[in-house]
Amino acid sequence: MAEMIPLDFREHPVDQMRRRACAFFDDIRRRRSVREFSDRPVPVDIVERVVAAAATAPSGANQQPWHFVIVSDPTVKRRIREAAEQEEREFYGHRATGEWLADLAPLGTDWQKPFLEAAPWLIAVFSESYRVLPDGQKAKNYYVSESVGIACGFLIAALHHAGLATLTHTPSPMGFLNGILGRPEHERPYLLLVVGYPADGVQVPSISRKAFGAIATLMGPAPTAERTT
Repeated sequence: MAEMIPLDFREHPVDQMRRRACAFFDDIRRRRSVREFSDRPVPVDIVERVVAAAATAPSGANQQPWHFVIVSDPTVKRRIREAAEQEEREFYGHRATGEWLADLAPLGTDWQKPFLEAAPWLIAVFSESYRVLPDGQKAKNYYVSESVGIACGFLIAALHHAGLATLTHTPSPMGFLNGILGRPEHERPYLLLVVGYPADGVQVPSISRKAFGAIATLMGPAPTAERTT
């Protein structure tokens, strides 16, 4: 059994909790996917710290079934772009259904992915389907997709909080990342995150979010003494 230690939990007064919740919502609601990036450099220590924050995410049996590859090498980024665009040409030209392409049309996306070279950083996130123990034996990981998904949520929020723009990129299939980045076969590419500053004057599609009542259901009465209208 693991050693038990006191919980480092910081409680805030309700009014402060409310302000913090509102401030976080007001900040995170501004986050948008960006497809045009500046080549302005971003210090590596900032990216490293944000990835370390992502790795604090909860995971099944605390196995932490993820690996992050942080890429700035121009040659490697070019190889990733070439491989991704090859898959994307196939997707847009043959694999995507007409309905899927119609849904993508308002966003203005196509097979060309220049941001994979323009942005200063790419973060490739891999999920580990199992662990390899020091003696070479395989050990099971649990809730891998769920755990890595939570870590990616932490990562995207932390990058936005730090003041950086991001784009979640998921060419399908992504197996080429194992070869380019030298990752073992038990790791599966989960997400390619593009990171940097947005290009000057960049514009994004005008989209709306679903109303709260469409995405959440409140079951039972709320504690009225502390609730705001």
